[in-house]
Amino acid sequence: MTCNASALRPEAGADGSFSLHSGAFAEGFHSPAGARWEADHTYLGPAELQRYAAGAELRVLDVGVGLGYNSAVLLEAAAERDLTLRWWGLEQDPRPLRLALADPGFCAQWRPSTLQQLGQVLRGEAGWPGRILWGDARQQLVGLEPWLRGRCDLVLLDPFSPRHCPQLWSQDFLGRLARLLAPGGRLLTYCSAAAARGSLRDAGLELAALQAPAGAPRLRPRWSGGTVAGPRPLAPSTLLRPLSAMEEEHLLTRAGEPYRDPSARAGATEIQASRLQMQAQAGRSSTGAWRRRWGLDHPRRNGVVGPT
Repeated sequence: MTCNASALRPEAGADGSFSLHSGAFAEGFHSPAGARWEADHTYLGPAELQRYAAGAELRVLDVGVGLGYNSAVLLEAAAERDLTLRWWGLEQDPRPLRLALADPGFCAQWRPSTLQQLGQVLRGEAGWPGRILWGDARQQLVGLEPWLRGRCDLVLLDPFSPRHCPQLWSQDFLGRLARLLAPGGRLLTYCSAAAARGSLRDAGLELAALQAPAGAPRLRPRWSGGTVAGPRPLAPSTLLRPLSAMEEEHLLTRAGEPYRDPSARAGATEIQASRLQMQAQAGRSSTGAWRRRWGLDHPRRNGVVGPT
């Protein structure tokens, strides 16, 4: 994940994999199910690399590199399928990746070649065709847009949640990411928030919900495990399904009011305040009424993750 990640402390998910918690955001870097579990189920699975023939070259943008899990699982799966990655990462803080590469448990999960590649991008060394652009992702994206527009096969979107890091969930930033995608490209994210989904749809992308695996802790049975978006319709599969009537209605509520950041420089407080003002003026239906209609509790009540 990206955004300033001060006050980091180690923590482990249900799968035992190494992760971190940010004191600044009072939020973990990964799902309670575990960092490795999330990378496999939320990012690698719906990438559906079997769509590509052996020998293909994929362009990948990792927004919020964090500890490197999402790209690490992709690197290893691509190697198994004889796929080549051209990879760019956007990240503000090098400490999470540095801490991960210093942790024996993290390192034990990966091939030496994967650890070498992660180390090279952390140190800015030449080696494989990968590079991290350090700093505010909104500004760092500027240099990539001319090269990747309409050519990016995968965007891995994994910042902190919209309520804590709205800068990277704004209608403006998501629209820029949408324009990078190749015709068959996909944007993959853990996020099911109505504001993010609505912004991706407004950017011209087709949406699918990521099926919530039966073994995923703290996920509502009727809610999804994330969102997949692309320029073309996404065929339902064991991993993907259309948004339900409940989810479609969610987009029309006040929760669907987008975050706005046209200057690409606004802070979180400014973006949140602007959105609150728009929610009060936009005439959208009440999110509370929507919750009651669908029999949903508050999203964080009893430690259960639900729609936001």
